[in-house]
Amino acid sequence: MTAAEALPGRSVPIVTAPRHQVLGTDLQAPLKAGEEEAVFGCGCFWGAEKGFWRLPGVVTTAVGYAAGHTPNPTYDEVCSGRTGHTEVVRVVWNTGLVGFSDLLKLFWECHDPTQGLAQGHDTGSQYRSAIIASTAEQLCLAQASGHHYQQQLELAGFGPITTEIVADRPFYFAETHHQQYLARPGSRPYCSARPSGVRLTPFPGSSFLLAPEVWEQYDWSVQHCVLRSSNQPIRL
Repeated sequence: MTAAEALPGRSVPIVTAPRHQVLGTDLQAPLKAGEEEAVFGCGCFWGAEKGFWRLPGVVTTAVGYAAGHTPNPTYDEVCSGRTGHTEVVRVVWNTGLVGFSDLLKLFWECHDPTQGLAQGHDTGSQYRSAIIASTAEQLCLAQASGHHYQQQLELAGFGPITTEIVADRPFYFAETHHQQYLARPGSRPYCSARPSGVRLTPFPGSSFLLAPEVWEQYDWSVQHCVLRSSNQPIRL
């Protein structure tokens, strides 16, 4: 889809929640010293966000839309396939506590990045896999991790990775009721991700900061692993 074909959107941002339902942090606060941000698309953003907010060292997360053309789109507009956007999670983290390599590990392992315009039962361009880096260093590391993970996937019988790895694309916050959806009272337990079961091993340039015990909290061989887990951050 080209920008000319996309819905026009709007100049005013969509109203969204000010604070994180679980972490209690400001969803839109400026980055502080020692913090970085990146955006990840792993299928339906409800389950993807929970996987990230549980990681030690994550400051805040928010769901939204990115990698398309329509400014400030609504959920219905994105689902129409006429914005070019995919559902994504914006992650802000403390670089002294968790590394970008750790976030990439969760990203690659929490879904199947070979499915193209789909994830599990969900189909459409809004469910495509994506990494949107905010620095040149992040971009290089994301690309290196993708090349490495491709080799691991091929050994396990999977096809080519279809993940879009880019930098500096606008992120648009989703509506309030989508933020930390799985932690909201009355939410419908749902996650479309279909993890490959292949674990990301150290790759060129990687630097993992989290203890191995953290990853024991994510058992991707168990159906609906994210839904079965606690909403609270992992504390060892």
